[in-house]
Amino acid sequence: MQKINPIDRLHLAITLTVTLLLSLFAVPTMAQSLSTGWLTHPDHPPAQVRFMLTGEVDKVNNQARGLLEVKLDGEWKTYWRSPGEAGVSPVLDWSKSNNVSNLKWHWPTPAYYEQSGIMTLGYKHDVIFPMDLTFDDINKPVHFSGKLTLPTCTNICVLTEYDLELAPIALADTEANPEAQHLYQQGISNVPTQSDLTRVISASFNHESQQLQLQLEYADGWDNPQILVDGKDVTDDYFALPSIAIDGSIATATYKVTNWLGKTDLVGKSIEITVSDALFSHELSAIIDNKPFVESSSASLLTIIGFALLGGLILNIMPCVLPVLGMKLNSMLASSQSTKRSIRLQFLASAAGIITSFWLIAMGLLALKFTGNAIGWGIQFQSPIFIGFMVTITALFTANLLGLFEIQLPSRFSTSIANKGSDSTLGHFIQGMFATLLATPCSAPFLGTAVAFALGASTIEMLMVFTFLGLGMASPWLLFALFPNLVTLMPKSGAWMNKVKVIFGLMMFITTLWLLSLLSPFIGGFSTFSIGLLLSIYLLYRVGQIQGKNTVITIIAVLVFTSSAALIIGSMTTKHWATPIEDNLAWQPLNEHAIDEYVKQGKTVFVDVTADWCITCKANKIGVILQDPVYPALQRNNVITMKGDWTHPSTKITNYLKSHQRFGVPLTVIYGPNAPQGIALPVLLNSDDVIQVLEHAGRTP
Repeated sequence: MQKINPIDRLHLAITLTVTLLLSLFAVPTMAQSLSTGWLTHPDHPPAQVRFMLTGEVDKVNNQARGLLEVKLDGEWKTYWRSPGEAGVSPVLDWSKSNNVSNLKWHWPTPAYYEQSGIMTLGYKHDVIFPMDLTFDDINKPVHFSGKLTLPTCTNICVLTEYDLELAPIALADTEANPEAQHLYQQGISNVPTQSDLTRVISASFNHESQQLQLQLEYADGWDNPQILVDGKDVTDDYFALPSIAIDGSIATATYKVTNWLGKTDLVGKSIEITVSDALFSHELSAIIDNKPFVESSSASLLTIIGFALLGGLILNIMPCVLPVLGMKLNSMLASSQSTKRSIRLQFLASAAGIITSFWLIAMGLLALKFTGNAIGWGIQFQSPIFIGFMVTITALFTANLLGLFEIQLPSRFSTSIANKGSDSTLGHFIQGMFATLLATPCSAPFLGTAVAFALGASTIEMLMVFTFLGLGMASPWLLFALFPNLVTLMPKSGAWMNKVKVIFGLMMFITTLWLLSLLSPFIGGFSTFSIGLLLSIYLLYRVGQIQGKNTVITIIAVLVFTSSAALIIGSMTTKHWATPIEDNLAWQPLNEHAIDEYVKQGKTVFVDVTADWCITCKANKIGVILQDPVYPALQRNNVITMKGDWTHPSTKITNYLKSHQRFGVPLTVIYGPNAPQGIALPVLLNSDDVIQVLEHAGRTP
């Protein structure tokens, strides 16, 4: 056997070592050549970008897949291909690439964002833009060289550039990158697709009114569609947030169109239509004509007005307003011996108080809107000063109903009112306003739709919707004003009314204690309990002083009897009541960026936006979220529960509500691999809807 001399042995060792090192680093080098890695601009750390190729190739058509991923911190956002009323869209210049003949950029469905009254379209947190690349010859090395210009905005806007550079690579011999493949599929699932389920019925432009009207059909019926318009022929035109009327499978969207050059003419131009609803996102195209509009804009407003009337009417039976019903019933009993004119005046005064308070709420919200502040239904309950004011008012009404004092007007006003046939018109007016204030922490069916439309509509439309909300809530009292003989059906007043007033006073005092409990986050639980205890003791003491011990005994007896009756009836009807379940769900604070990360991991995210002062939120939690079958479904390992607390003012929560076209709580949204943009549920939850959406969102697309 021939011996190997030391020098040859050294050469062999070096060769083997180099070969081993190359084999060890070959795979990472190949994988790295398919991605730029995360890039950050030194002048703008909140934004990160990376460009990747999946490694999948179509040799027949010389094509491959890639993606651009953008991560944004906090409230930073970037824009869609048509950014809206302000902003510019991202641009990728790939002209310096070698062997690349085309790049097709796919745009996920965007969301609306509002800043100081300016509406834009774009994305927050983490967004993936899938891309399809075409090459001159995929069998030859490909060198991708691009420059990304990325606009990002919060209260300020920044324009940054990133060099997206991949080393030359032979794609035909490259293995697929599983991470990039997964990200591409995730991104493409958010891109609108073409489908036979939706079609354009008409697209018409009215030159005189500068409005565009679209009629779209979806065979399975619309839920709450978002309909966007853009296109190469209309790049200088801005399409305002549309009014949308839904009639079964037909949706009619009407847009106000503006152009920085003045009046525009869209007839004959081609447009792209991106329409998304609860379970889909489709892309359509159309050529605009000048045919007469379908009469639907007014129908849409009429529908909202109908919702406002129904929502206002339903507020009368919501838990927030029940204590005030006692005051109203007491007024009706006291009115049974009055003249028809006096009865009409009293009930008209209550109705006027309700409507006036809705006008005041509308004007207050308009003032906040014009000054760029957050607006929403019930936001006044975020203020400890307002809650304290309401505690004081309800305590005074309680004392009045229990006979501790009588609300007296100055003599000249009392004389004037008496001469007109009533001595309590102002009191009825105040009762009406008071009822509206107590109604604001409640959400009811139809109410949310009407309020959401109003807060995003023009000043006139907003005032109109709030007027009909007031008319809806005041309608029972307007009915008595129109037909005063109905009051004669009530029992005649007498000494027994004093006992009834005690019951109504107790109802109002319970409301006082509930309002006082809302101060707990501001002044602490011990202070709240102490104030409530002292107030209760003082109230009983004063009642005993003025009305005697028998009245105090009556009050205690009523409380004991009511509590005992509730317990007995509850035990006899247990199967018809929701059994309380301890909340052991692992709630996380609302974090939109974390939602994106969880969805990427294939998890389902259940978001509950609530507030301590929201009665409807409590009903949803006790009656649905903490009950079978929803509670066990939320305990699964693949379900993440998040809670947004709107008890205190929160810009983050307000912006989240706006992104789902809501202006008040409760809001429940479910995300998942099959619903990365989230599906918003109705205001009043039911277990069937929650389970159905949980299953749909959790499916793999």
